[in-house]
Parts: sequence; C-alpha cells; structure tokens
Amino acid sequence: MKKTLITIIIFLSILACKNKPKSITETAESTDQLNSEKKYPSDVIPYMNEWKILLGDGTHSNDIVMYEKDDFFYVTTENETDWVVYKTPNSGVTSRTSSNTRTELGQKKHWIPETGGKLTGTLKVQHVSTSGDARVAASYSVVVGQIHSDEGHENEPIKIFYKKFPGHTKGSVFWNYEINTEGDNSKRWDYSTAVWGDDMSVVGATPTSYPKEPENGIALGEEFSYEINVYKGIMYLTFSSEGHETIKFSKNLLQSDFSSKSDIPQQIWSLYASIGRDGVERKNAYAGEIQYFKQGAYNQTNGKSPEENIVWSTGSETYNGDIAKQYANGSYTEVWFKEATVGEGTAPITE
Repeated sequence: MKKTLITIIIFLSILACKNKPKSITETAESTDQLNSEKKYPSDVIPYMNEWKILLGDGTHSNDIVMYEKDDFFYVTTENETDWVVYKTPNSGVTSRTSSNTRTELGQKKHWIPETGGKLTGTLKVQHVSTSGDARVAASYSVVVGQIHSDEGHENEPIKIFYKKFPGHTKGSVFWNYEINTEGDNSKRWDYSTAVWGDDMSVVGATPTSYPKEPENGIALGEEFSYEINVYKGIMYLTFSSEGHETIKFSKNLLQSDFSSKSDIPQQIWSLYASIGRDGVERKNAYAGEIQYFKQGAYNQTNGKSPEENIVWSTGSETYNGDIAKQYANGSYTEVWFKEATVGEGTAPITE
C-alpha cells in the first residue's frame, strides 16, 4: 500500500510539471529559436539594405532588411539551397511609368555612366505567363535585371529578359537597349540582342501560333547568371550558364550608335513600323544622366489590347485583377535568385 501511494505521488508530480505554464524566460527562448530558424530574403542576399522594393499588389517599402511578404517576396529552400522568390501577377498595382506589374528591387544609390556601377545575379525563372498574344513581342516574358534612368525620358539602357512560348521546353534570354530619344520620346524603341535562344523580334504569325523552339535556349528552372558592369561610360555584359557558352557584350553609353535614320537597324523597321516608332537617339546617348539598377521579376505581360500596341500590349488574361485567380491559372511570373551583388563598376578583365 505504501509503494502504491509513493507511485501515485510521483505520477502527480510529473503531471504537474508537464502542465505548469512556461515562464517568461522559457517563452522568450522559444520565440528566439523560432526567429533564428526563420529566413528572410536579406538573410539569403545580404545587400538588401542597398534597395527598396515595389510588390505586385502595390505595396512598397524602403527598408527590406528582415522584410518579406507572402505570395510576392519570400525565401524558399530547394535541395538545401535558399532562394529569394520574386512573384507578381499579370495585373496588379504598378509604378507611375509602367502598365506592367512587378515585384522588383530599386537601387537607392544613383549614379551616372561616367562613374558607373555593377549588378550581378544568379537565378532561374520558374514561371512566365501562359496567356498572351504570340504576335506581341513582350508576351510570355519577364525582365530580371535592368538599368533605369531617373531623369530625362526615364528610359532604360538595358533590360534583361527571359521569354518562353507556351508548349516550348526552352525559352530565350536576351537584352534590350532602349534609345535615349532625341526630342519627343513617343518614337522610342528597343534594340534586342539574343544571348541564348532568340531576340525579342521573333514572334508568332497569329495570336496562337508560335515560332520554332530555340535549340540553344534556357528551360524554366535552369540556372543562369548575368553581370552588368558599367565602367567609365562603357557597359560590359557577361552571361553564363552551365552547359552553355559564356557570352559577353559591350555597349558605349556615352556615344550613340543610332543618332540618324540610316543607323536604325532592320529589326526596328520590322518590329516597330506598325506603331510608328522610328525615332533617333541623342548623340551622347545616356551621358551624364542619373541611373540606378533594378532586379527581380518585372512582368512584361498585361491585359491591354494588342490592337493598341502590337509590341508591348500582350492581351494576357488578368481575371479582372484578382491576384488569387491569376496565380491559380498561370497568369503570373515567378523568378528565384540565390545570389546577387550590387556595387561600384570595375575595370573589365582583359583576356
């Protein structure tokens, strides 16, 4: 009987300990452990203090250290590698200068081509819009890095695109140079250069017919890297991806290649003729003009009618702006970055 009583007392003591409320210290330790396990984009890419952000629902923040937002900007882990996810629908709330939504970083520091800057990124595109008009050059594409002017016409010396037509396994990576138009900016245009796959001018003959799939393209989920290095007014570009040839380009941002009508490439006459874009560039291009980098997912698909602009109005499905429906039905873009840097331009390495 005595043994039984002792056993009952011990059991009740253990039970009381289990049910005892946690102390403030224990609760704080538990919270700290959860916080230490949680990862923010700034834990993966530690230069986030250099940036502000605009999200596809119109949310913006100037402080993105230890910042995230579900369904737009967050961390995911795949095979023990952490990635920063940038996701945005075809239709949401965007900036004053664009019809296209974005979840995209904007560099806080500004610079001019003469002083320069450098942006790098290692990424993979996980999804582009599956709706659009195949005749429209911007359909099914996303911009993953760019330089943007902050004065004058606010044009873009470079935009790096990924584009994949529905039904294709491989897509294209290309970069566009937008002229810094002399006079009226209504006649501006982009000259597109292929990296892997096709340039922007390769389009379908009808809204639902697609060109031939590029043999040397990049698939969704396939990693590639880029470097934009502006040094003493020259833009040096490097693109690399495992299993693909490393490609390099250079472009003078202080002296135009397109300052007369005779300089306009045939690509422009073919692509932009129907919308009357045949401007020329000022002779000193972007010299002395304030610039900054942008990086993330700048969705190039929108719900505007192709009849308005056969180059940029993609006629994509937007479900009246309902973001949940867009995400559920393929009307969005999603880009993952695992590495990125931003800083000063550097002298190019000569081989």
